[in-house]
Amino acid sequence: MDLSCSQQHLGRRRALAAATGLVTGALLPLASARAAGPAYANPVIWQDFADIDVIRVGGAYYASASTMHYSPGAPVLRSYDLVNWEIAGHSVPVLDFGAKYDLNGARGYVRGIWASSLAYRPSNRTFYWLGQIDFARTYVYTATAVEGPWSRLTTISTPYYDAGLLVDTDDTLYVAYGNTTINVAQLSPDGRTQVRTQQVFTTPSSVGTLEGSRFYKINGQYYIFLTRPANGQYILKSSGGPFGPYTMRQVLLDLRGPIPGGGVPHQGGLVQTQNGAWYYLAFVDAYPGGRMPALAPVTWTSDGWPVVHLVNGAWGASYPVPAPPRQVTPLIGVDTFDGTTLKPRWEWNHNPDDTKWSVDNGLTLRTATVTDDLYWARNTLTHRVQGPTSTATVQLDHSAMRDGDRAGLALLRDSSAWIGVKRDGGATRVVMVNGLTMDSDWNTTGTGTEAASATVPGSRIWLRATADIRPGAARPGAFSYSTDGTAFTRLGPAFSMGNDWRFFMGYRFALFNHATQALGGAVRVTRFELSVP
Repeated sequence: MDLSCSQQHLGRRRALAAATGLVTGALLPLASARAAGPAYANPVIWQDFADIDVIRVGGAYYASASTMHYSPGAPVLRSYDLVNWEIAGHSVPVLDFGAKYDLNGARGYVRGIWASSLAYRPSNRTFYWLGQIDFARTYVYTATAVEGPWSRLTTISTPYYDAGLLVDTDDTLYVAYGNTTINVAQLSPDGRTQVRTQQVFTTPSSVGTLEGSRFYKINGQYYIFLTRPANGQYILKSSGGPFGPYTMRQVLLDLRGPIPGGGVPHQGGLVQTQNGAWYYLAFVDAYPGGRMPALAPVTWTSDGWPVVHLVNGAWGASYPVPAPPRQVTPLIGVDTFDGTTLKPRWEWNHNPDDTKWSVDNGLTLRTATVTDDLYWARNTLTHRVQGPTSTATVQLDHSAMRDGDRAGLALLRDSSAWIGVKRDGGATRVVMVNGLTMDSDWNTTGTGTEAASATVPGSRIWLRATADIRPGAARPGAFSYSTDGTAFTRLGPAFSMGNDWRFFMGYRFALFNHATQALGGAVRVTRFELSVP
């Protein structure tokens, strides 16, 4: 790996900056007509799930996504129809890759889980997750069920950047990886070590950057599916084996996407249904909300190249459903924190201090950090925002807060704002705070300014944040509160959610409780609801 982290960022920045004018890509015609019938709408998931890998095992589809500094990492989504998705678990239970992921003396923002790969090995009925961390080494985790438990199988010294894991028909494990220079590695039969690695392709200068490998064997041919960030998709094909030689073809370039104001569908992966049809699950840059999965049917030319089915020269806003819809656990709705574990829809900002939180028919957050900077505070619990607009409402018992404590509900990204409770001098106020900011190296530049406040009677309050994440411009977020759960009062000015892409992860709703004086305080969240208009 000869690209530093900063060079990787620069390549993606240049590519995204170039992807401004959207024109129809030159694609081959659809090989066969499709029957009319029930349709699905794109994006199939209007939440932030980027760098998708997608597979089918039997009658179920599974997809993995990037999570960077959020923990647990690498969520595994599950669907039975490619349209309705639920979060089944996480492949990386804890980001145990160094102190920065514990917010211990350093921070891991925009590091951690980048594009990675999910595969299933029939010979031992095991799921494999493979990804590089910090451009230093590669980690492999395995589980016999996507819900877990997942455990680390091995660490490999070669960092397989933007890797795609292939389980070949003879059970050999191969990994395609790299940026511009594409390599293929062969792993040992037990998947623990690298047997060999070889460069198989150099991207032509006329194309620029290719990365985001997905590795397939289809009808005896080997394919490496690659993205030109963030406006194109290419594919390599070899009939001579996994190490090539490979020839390249463009799949799409500057294609108009299905989300108004959003980017070009790209990256992601190909998957075949049980009845033999093929689909491409890509994502669309759609900030401030993040990168949203979109699905399109694919056909193949007689000489073995994939063709995306377009609608009026663009990625369709809708297509016929691949299969009869099957209900799964919704990605929105109410969570009363029943039971004793968090549901997989939740991820912490960095690793939590597990001694400072608990679930027992309600979520208790005890202060875990003394700081005036939310970006340094441990045990901030996040939930993806649902697009195009959604509202999060939490019921908070603040009776056990201590002087100096801050607890509430944030719109969290590199520019953040929150509504919450401040306890100072024995008095409790509800406040709206904005101006929490980071610079381009993800260092804090602003810890927030109190923009509005009101006195709070009693020990219970309802906090609400509404987020408009339609892409194409900065969008407003708004905050309000209630003392009875019914009548809500707006607090503070509208918050402008920026749509710059460089933080990669989109805005999230975040529950937090941190101290500014001393540890010992706590709050209890008894209800969270994510709703759409």
